[in-house]
Amino acid sequence: MEPIEITVPASVADTFAVLADGWLYPLWVVGASHIRDVDAGWPAVGTRIHHSVGPWPLNLSDTTKVREVDPPRMIELEARLWPVGSAWIRLELSEVTPESTRISMFERAISGPAALVPDVVQAQLLVPRNKESLSRLADLVAGRAREGKSP
Repeated sequence: MEPIEITVPASVADTFAVLADGWLYPLWVVGASHIRDVDAGWPAVGTRIHHSVGPWPLNLSDTTKVREVDPPRMIELEARLWPVGSAWIRLELSEVTPESTRISMFERAISGPAALVPDVVQAQLLVPRNKESLSRLADLVAGRAREGKSP
């Protein structure tokens, strides 16, 4: 699958700082409605965000786990949402200028019924959602950079 990309007016370190704050995920991940807990040490490999997805009272609770991380350049996640399955998500950060970062997002279903959907169909379903997620992430990163805040 091809990545969805966006460029943000913030350094790689400032951009990764937003990804490294698990409590911020419902502000940018489309569908995430509530974070119930974030494991100590997030985003170390194996740590999890305990989240809910969907509108109340129909929301589902599950977890997103860090599979791999290379701060401040990359984080790879496995987002679970049973009974649908789980998804592999990779966010890569690359410096465009010292104060500008390209975020590349990759996602595909890896287990459960959703993994049976062909990649081309997954892309049609995921691209609009992931574009909106990256747009929200870009706004969050830019706003925090403007305010000089680190999560």
